[in-house]
Amino acid sequence: MRAARSGTKDGLEKTRMAVMRKVHFLQRKDTADEKLEDDSVFLDVMVSEAKSPPPRLGPMPEGLSSQQVLRRHILGSIVQSERSYLESLRRIVQEYQKPLQEAEPQILSPRKVRIIFHRVQEILQCHSMFQIALTSRVAEWDNSEKIGDLFVASFSKSMVLDVYSEYVNNFIHAMTIIKKACMTKPTFLVFLKKQQINSMDRITLYGLMVKPIQRFPQFILLLQDMLKNTPKEHPDRLPLQLALTELETLAEKLNEQKRVADQVSEMQQLARSVRDRGLRKLLSSDQSQLILCETLLETVYGERGQVLKTKERKVFLLSNALVCANINVKGLPDVSSLVPIGTKYTEKWSAPLLQVQVAEVGQEDDQGTETLFQLSRARQVPGKVVLGPPRLYHELQELQHDLSVVEQVTLLIGTLQGTYQNLNTTVAQDWCLALQRLIRIKEDQIQVANKCRLRLLVPGRTDKSGRPVKFMVVFNTPSSLSKLSWVNRLHLAKIAQREENVPGWSCDEDDKKMKVPFFRPPLAGRVPIFSVKAKGRKLEAGLHNPVQCALLGLSASSTSLPQGYLWVASSTDSGQGGHIEIFSLNRTTPRPVRSFQLGAPVLCLEYVPVPGLAEETEGEEEEAFGTGPVGVGNTICAGLQDGRIVIYGSVDTSTQCLLAFRTPERCPVLCLKHLGNLLFAGLRDGTVRVYSRHNGEELWDPASSRRVEVGPEPVKTLLVLEDSIWASSANWVTTIKTGSLETERFEAHQDPQMSVTQMVRAGGGVWMAFSESSSIRLFHTETLALLQEINISTPSAFLSPGQTGDRVTSLMVCQGLLWVGTSLGIIITLPVPRLEGIPIIRGKGMTSLNAHCGPVNFLVAASSSLPSELLSRDSFRDGRVDDRAEPAEVMLRYRLRSTSGLPGKPLTGRPSDAIGRDPSQAQSPEHEPEDGTIYGLSEDRGVWARSRLPSRDETPKDRVLSIAVFSGGRGYRRLGEEPPEGASEAAECMLMVWQFPLAF
Repeated sequence: MRAARSGTKDGLEKTRMAVMRKVHFLQRKDTADEKLEDDSVFLDVMVSEAKSPPPRLGPMPEGLSSQQVLRRHILGSIVQSERSYLESLRRIVQEYQKPLQEAEPQILSPRKVRIIFHRVQEILQCHSMFQIALTSRVAEWDNSEKIGDLFVASFSKSMVLDVYSEYVNNFIHAMTIIKKACMTKPTFLVFLKKQQINSMDRITLYGLMVKPIQRFPQFILLLQDMLKNTPKEHPDRLPLQLALTELETLAEKLNEQKRVADQVSEMQQLARSVRDRGLRKLLSSDQSQLILCETLLETVYGERGQVLKTKERKVFLLSNALVCANINVKGLPDVSSLVPIGTKYTEKWSAPLLQVQVAEVGQEDDQGTETLFQLSRARQVPGKVVLGPPRLYHELQELQHDLSVVEQVTLLIGTLQGTYQNLNTTVAQDWCLALQRLIRIKEDQIQVANKCRLRLLVPGRTDKSGRPVKFMVVFNTPSSLSKLSWVNRLHLAKIAQREENVPGWSCDEDDKKMKVPFFRPPLAGRVPIFSVKAKGRKLEAGLHNPVQCALLGLSASSTSLPQGYLWVASSTDSGQGGHIEIFSLNRTTPRPVRSFQLGAPVLCLEYVPVPGLAEETEGEEEEAFGTGPVGVGNTICAGLQDGRIVIYGSVDTSTQCLLAFRTPERCPVLCLKHLGNLLFAGLRDGTVRVYSRHNGEELWDPASSRRVEVGPEPVKTLLVLEDSIWASSANWVTTIKTGSLETERFEAHQDPQMSVTQMVRAGGGVWMAFSESSSIRLFHTETLALLQEINISTPSAFLSPGQTGDRVTSLMVCQGLLWVGTSLGIIITLPVPRLEGIPIIRGKGMTSLNAHCGPVNFLVAASSSLPSELLSRDSFRDGRVDDRAEPAEVMLRYRLRSTSGLPGKPLTGRPSDAIGRDPSQAQSPEHEPEDGTIYGLSEDRGVWARSRLPSRDETPKDRVLSIAVFSGGRGYRRLGEEPPEGASEAAECMLMVWQFPLAF
């Protein structure tokens, strides 16, 4: 027990020392001692339960707090889950591996047995040793209440990653051998069935062997619960955060390796089915990567829109091609119950990715008469055939035509001199209203059809005249989320084919065989900032103003940038004026929509949402700029060099100023941050001004200003934490409590010449950048301890002659990546954990080959969730839309009624049995009081399209995020290419955009 505890402490100390070590992220080398330790093999040590009993919690002491009780229960869950996991590993060895090794006569060859159970024994040994240490820790739990350092010491070793990696990489191969052996060796199939029947829980060998792949995600969930119930001052909090970091890093690497192994397996299986030699060679090389594959339902329609056939297809989206294959499932039912049976494919068609287009209902007529809408052998008449979903669009056109005719008839009826039964203006107007509602129903049906149907225009053979012919393939996706994913990935895969993205990122790998483990978004666009062409202008800040546009369709939402606007602020060297440019993001590339001048340079921007206020929505962007003043809601604050703070409405991009006031010191406002009802302004004189809101109002009160002394140097950056603000002055950082404005200082750098210029938070740590330095440092948010230092010096291969003095100019965290902008215009990304752990950098850094000619002035992450109506699932059944389903009955069965004093059938929105009278009386020519139910129908589409209010169960719970990163700087260049002399000075300010796949 003492040895186990000593090993735990030594392991934690070594982990801390490794974290503290200052290492260049592109040139990191392991020491000889570390290699010797990491390459050590597992010893075959038998662990006896008699000598080392499994951990058990003793009776609960009295007087424990609620958090202590919860931590005890979570520890019990950790102990129980580890005991169950060890039992599963022992069963693999005792019930399957050893009987197969000792069987006489042999059931499987020794080589196949070794492959199937590769590294299982080592995994069992690793967790047996972990259980010994866990037993010791559980025994002393009521005295120490520490568990995090045990996980760090047990799972931070590289040999643990190596063993699990080899197991994960071998898993598919092992399952393939088991599947083939079941089909070719009846004795092996009988053996597996017998072992399953004799087990208590009837779990299969596959069910046992998949548990190591699931183990670390289970650990992460348990440690997250433990961390949530651990007070900040608790000694176990930092070890728990470090443990979360270690486990998340380990799980990410294993997931990536499993994803690569699955991708290789799918690509190999697909390559065997391809007839074209060129495509087969492409699939077998490293040039093509699998982005997305899914089983979709292909639907073939006849000339009248009837469904001729449906069949499942496997569709593969590769980095440079799209392949559709038939699915051939072969195998014995007995085998499929023991191990998943792989599928075989037969290629149906393939097409270069750049020639594949996504089409929505209503866009077919734009494709020309050379488009065949389906792979149907029915006789087709070019230009006149109406197939499948396009029928909805043609029906919409017919309704629009009828409405036009009825409106003309209404005008003619108004010219009649006499009075005629059932022929008057009121009746005609009723019919106009009914047709308008039918048109809206049809539009909703088109939108619903687009949600789950993926229509692809694929190039085919040329016709007799030599013109290229495209055919349309219609796939039913399982859900609207699947449709979103396909359209989005197709869009980004095409972007990745552009010249600037081939390649887009560079990694100086020590092992050239290793693939880059982290996805890097492609460069989606470059936009010049036209209003800042003048020499001497500098970009100062940028921010994302999230505003939803409710009129975007499903495909438009999946291909456009995050909804809203991007504000970009600039200044001049002379200090005479400032400028703000506003870009709309509701397109595939940013579009400038507004710009305006200010009397002084704009140094910083801050977006301030009003707590509890619903997010604003707007219609067409063009209409938004024509509106007048809007009520105070979400706001944007700008800090100026002359000491003013100017506030604008976030929706009203006509740039009307809602409030402007000047700081008492009239000192330049270098940075702005808000927290709750407070606005913090960092000033050049080393102070922070704190403003609160008016009583019961949403704007800041200049008279409420309070002054906080930070230091003698300018306050260059502010950072928001839970209940405090971090403010930097020179090489010191001051934490300001929001309630009492009490301060506490700590030294971020020993060199007083190094000023903190950037701060960004990730999990339980804060990364800081310094002036005139290429290093960044990580500090713990609670203990303020220095945890890691990284040097991000640009590799010499990317430097032009004479370029020196690289330093960090901007920092940002987005999607598990730390983005670092440098003074040389180069952008570097480093992988950081996404959970509540410490954002320690373990993986390799990546350098973007697309760079600015000057410093990266700002980095902005933009994200927005798609409108909920795009994701609603109550419009289709089981994820599929029925084209032949009729609209709601209440909206279709209109019956003509007369005006007062004239007989006739009543015009109503109610069916016959809901009128409240005998059906025979319904046909009577006698007049009854006018039924106005048709006028009372709600204008909400969610009501009238289905003639009922959607229930709570139908509320969409899916949340889809659109994410992009923007960088601002002067000019554009490709690393490795020599820019023209003087290009940096002459270059105009440029905005570059990197787009991530949709996050589900």
